Amino acid sequence: MADKTAITPTRDQNFPEWYQEVITAADMAENSEVRGCMVIKPCGYAIWEQIQSQLDAKFKATGHKNAYFPLFIPLSYLEKEAEHVAGFAKECAVVTHHRLEAGPDGKLRPTGALTEPLIVRPTSETIIGAAYARWVQSYRDLPILLNQWANVVRWEMRPRLFLRTAEFLWQEGHTAHETSDEAVKETDQMLHVYEEMAREHLALPVYVGRKSASERFPGAVDTLCIEAMVQDRKAVQAGTSHFLGQNFAKAAGIKYLSREGKEEHAWTTSWGVSTRLIGTLIMAHSDDDGLILPPRVAPTHVVIIPVTPKPDTKDAVLEACNKLAAELRAQKFHGDPVRVDVDTRDINGGNKNWEWIKKGVPVRVEIGPRDLAGGTVFVARRDKGSSSKTKESHPAATFAAGISDLLQNIHDSIYERALAFRNENTKVINSKEDFYAFFTPKNADKPEIHGGFALAHWNGSADVEAKIKEDLKVTIRCIPFDKTPEAGTCIFTGEPSQQRVIFAKSY
Repeated sequence: MADKTAITPTRDQNFPEWYQEVITAADMAENSEVRGCMVIKPCGYAIWEQIQSQLDAKFKATGHKNAYFPLFIPLSYLEKEAEHVAGFAKECAVVTHHRLEAGPDGKLRPTGALTEPLIVRPTSETIIGAAYARWVQSYRDLPILLNQWANVVRWEMRPRLFLRTAEFLWQEGHTAHETSDEAVKETDQMLHVYEEMAREHLALPVYVGRKSASERFPGAVDTLCIEAMVQDRKAVQAGTSHFLGQNFAKAAGIKYLSREGKEEHAWTTSWGVSTRLIGTLIMAHSDDDGLILPPRVAPTHVVIIPVTPKPDTKDAVLEACNKLAAELRAQKFHGDPVRVDVDTRDINGGNKNWEWIKKGVPVRVEIGPRDLAGGTVFVARRDKGSSSKTKESHPAATFAAGISDLLQNIHDSIYERALAFRNENTKVINSKEDFYAFFTPKNADKPEIHGGFALAHWNGSADVEAKIKEDLKVTIRCIPFDKTPEAGTCIFTGEPSQQRVIFAKSY
């Protein structure tokens, strides 16, 4: 394959640069003039729209409704919950003035100091809690099950497109309940919505579990998460669901009159995923030729590329392409119409083909004069790479009817490949020496090619956890849910351990 068409550097040569080049080649996003912020271009935003619409349907199916709350949060709201403000203090963008005025030199200067600074939304527990405090009077007003799609700002010192940016898009669910049990069930339910979304829509195998105390959401009683492995063997926290207990309800004054006539504080939850999911699927699935998209979130399922070498056959080829496109659009994939593009641009066919490869479209179909004569179409699956040897000839008359099965097969192939990679790079470790060796680079030229997920016993000590993070930049990604946890001995202290936990380097 010619270097001019492949993604360079490759994953093995420089994974961070490869990741950026995949995004650029697929025309998904770019850095903006504001440090740490990105421009999400149409190709990237269309993926987010698919994730958004599919998740939104799941939320509504579980009884949640959408709302919208202010971007600006009074500083005093954050101060009501000490642990919460401490957790976000270093990431907050603060508004202190409300207008600009030109000085004698013509330069604009802020003026009109606010009586109270406003925080640009890093998360919305406090501002939503203030609304819930107004809305809830009785147990009859509960539960409240709301979600909002919004942008948030968390000042990021080391930005990376989609994975870590100062401003990003997300959804945040916020619920209030009459009892602790209801809130705990809500927290668990929404975690499994995320797990299903990751597995069934994004083709991401994820571990499901609980965060250690030091990794919990600031102010939460319990944080549940899904953790994915990407191709440099690091972890990405792909979604979280938080049981907030009564901490935020007490801070915000969310009280209700109980069935027994007593004043009680509500029990609350919050949960969210973000555009980080796009970065995760890029890193988990793509190859050295560019993006590979799971079909359910691909903006285009099938691209049809007319091959028109001679003017006298061009009209017939285009007619066949449009006919096939109509047949495909009449088919359904998981209840949605198959999304089809016919690329009639007047550019070189090889360049056109490579554009679609780099954009990760699951299926490419070529139709030329020979195909018309033979009643066939030439089909390439993106999950099988870019080589012309992977293309297959299909009968044109039956191709559309089998498209749903083909797309599902592609999804399954992508998922199984990611699962096999994760399993190959997840290791049960039974000694401190082996643990440190596992996370220590063995090749100075390729320091990122090492490690993975380590399953090891840990005694629950925060000091041990902090020492590992300091020494290796490795954290506990989750305490996995396990129906039959295996008790053992902590490899760091020799003390009893209730079960193995997952350690990894992470984004």
